[in-house]
Amino acid sequence: MAEFSDALGVLSSGMRGQSQRLRHIAENIANVDTPGYRRKTVEFRAEVEQGRRTGGIETGPVQLRRGELPRINDPAHPMADAEGYYEGSNVELVTELADAREAQRSYEANLKMFEQVRRMSTQLMDILKR
Repeated sequence: MAEFSDALGVLSSGMRGQSQRLRHIAENIANVDTPGYRRKTVEFRAEVEQGRRTGGIETGPVQLRRGELPRINDPAHPMADAEGYYEGSNVELVTELADAREAQRSYEANLKMFEQVRRMSTQLMDILKR
């Protein structure tokens, strides 16, 4: 039975990680036109307990995409400098949508496996009761 609970722990960590990833993607999409906004990403690391890997994942700290922000020419913009430029956002909508699709599919795959493991453990308990 420990194997079932271990599997459920691994799968739930994957769902938590993808959920956090989707939150950052949604924030990036919401700020695609916000001047000076930098794209946020999160990395996954192997979960370790008592010096050994559990098979699950944990999320690392939020990382901001470095590099220069695009300069946008709009002299009427309130943040424009003397030359009429301001720093835009480095979020690319197409990339965010692709990442959102990938995170959604990964979450769904973990959820299906979670349901399958739960169903198997229920069936095992029914067999053992007989």
